[in-house]
Amino acid sequence: MTGDRLLLGIALTVALAAASQILAAKLRVPALLLLLPAGFVTGALTDVIHPNDLLGPGFSALVSLAVAVILYDAGLGLDLRHLTGRTRGIVGRLLVAGVLVTFLAVAAVAPALFGMSLASATMLGVILVVSGPTVVGPLLDYVRPTDTLRRILVWEGTLIDPIGGILGALVFHGVSSTHSEVGRGHQLGQFAISMGVGLVGGAVGLALLWLTLHVMRLGETLGTIAQLAVVIIVAAGCDIVRDDTGLIAATVTGLAVANLPGFDMPARRPFFETLVQLIIGLLFVSISSTVTPASLTPVLLPSLVLIAFLVLVVRPLVAFVSTGKSELARGERRFIGWMAPRGIVAASTASAFAAGLSDQGLAGASKILPVTFLVIVGTVLLYALTAAPVARRLGVVRPSRSRPLLVGGDHWVVDLGRALRAAGLDVLMWAGSEDERDRIRDAGLELARGELLAAASDPRARLEGVTTVFLCTDDDNFNALAAVMAEGNVEGPVYRVGPPHDKGLGVVAPSAGGEVLFGSRLVRHVLAERYRQGARYLVQSAARPVPADCETLFVVRFDGRLDAVTESRSGDVAPSQDDTLVLLGPVPPAPAGPEPAEGRSG
Repeated sequence: MTGDRLLLGIALTVALAAASQILAAKLRVPALLLLLPAGFVTGALTDVIHPNDLLGPGFSALVSLAVAVILYDAGLGLDLRHLTGRTRGIVGRLLVAGVLVTFLAVAAVAPALFGMSLASATMLGVILVVSGPTVVGPLLDYVRPTDTLRRILVWEGTLIDPIGGILGALVFHGVSSTHSEVGRGHQLGQFAISMGVGLVGGAVGLALLWLTLHVMRLGETLGTIAQLAVVIIVAAGCDIVRDDTGLIAATVTGLAVANLPGFDMPARRPFFETLVQLIIGLLFVSISSTVTPASLTPVLLPSLVLIAFLVLVVRPLVAFVSTGKSELARGERRFIGWMAPRGIVAASTASAFAAGLSDQGLAGASKILPVTFLVIVGTVLLYALTAAPVARRLGVVRPSRSRPLLVGGDHWVVDLGRALRAAGLDVLMWAGSEDERDRIRDAGLELARGELLAAASDPRARLEGVTTVFLCTDDDNFNALAAVMAEGNVEGPVYRVGPPHDKGLGVVAPSAGGEVLFGSRLVRHVLAERYRQGARYLVQSAARPVPADCETLFVVRFDGRLDAVTESRSGDVAPSQDDTLVLLGPVPPAPAGPEPAEGRSG
């Protein structure tokens, strides 16, 4: 292959991966819904992007290292301390039942459907147990199920990926050793050696990361470089010693770093996350380009039968066994039974292991990759088209009304929360001191659990159910820092109250992050002083004229969406007659009779 052709192939692969992911983000659909067809169609039309032509035998090694990086990143998300309460039990049962039932069911039907040997069917069964947050997350963002359902399904998808990767590597070695003409004791010994190499590699990776992240205390940039280097070195070293044990080592390293105390992990890893996202795109495009139309034709109809079996029988059975005695509502249990798309780990493990089993002459091993490709496309397409209407029919869709989180416990902030609640919103509040938290409870407002900054700084955490954050504490540095850390972990925007104009820069620049609420005139100390002098919040219909001495703070749309007035958006929040306004003004005269339902807050 000439240098120009190699450059063209690499550039086209990157372009397809980037364009598909950008378009998927705009359409709010899982990226692989576009990545797989893009790679498949391009691979069918031209051989420019075929990885075997571009990279030759090195493609398999690169796939193994790329999957190791993905599994390490997935392992970092497995902080078991965050899995508490009834969610822990349900997720645990989903994992156990999902792995066992899916594995046994696929292994049982695959020989009849595809003419596979039992060994190949076993490999296909363990490949198809995985799901993954890279596909479940975008689907849930589109469907907007209840917080409980989202938490359960995201945790299941996050946990099942590395578990599936480990099981895939172990089953591959087990199948490979079983196929050889040696005694069972030797087979078990080889299996144990593979597991041991992976665990030793994980321990080495953990020691190296302890040195770089804890002892040397590297910052975000160098810490990211250290993590990437350690994962690649350890995975490559293990694969050199024994094939495919690098996946075990990478996953074990990620699990250990996430759950052992003492690691000074960077709070956010934008470069590492971007790299993982790019790797996922490149893998999907490259792997799907190796699937030819000719390889799909003989397995197309049996694969459709397998998809129907997985969707209509296997997953509902897993959900019934896992949630039958839980406190979940019937609709929630049924929706869990309708959400199990396959993702990147299924594709990458099929690509990594199918060729090796084919080389050993296992019957049907060549069908593992095309079958996996069709199952991924079929399940993602089916759930993408049906999940939203199914969720609506089952009554498990979260209301479309905004759910703001107000951070702060001063009197004026708590009263603002009451005003937003009076406008019909489900308001959540958080404060640091116990006195402020008691004030929130006494006002009858819902108090958020946990540490806000701990959740906001976790790149995998999400402020579940929160559509907007308003940072209104009396610490401007906290507001600016929290705005930077919370952006991206909320469905909607993050705002903060403005600092005093004459205040010098503190620990964090006041302009660091988050749009400033209410414009430059109503900054924090002005709001607090006006409230202390008697100004109160008014909630009224937008059909009524705004009093001359009042200022509009929020517009609650007729469908429950909340728009905040800011310096840059003051003209974009013009209300219609069906909307509700939240105003700030002086205390109106006390009414002669009972206070009307629509009136002042405070």
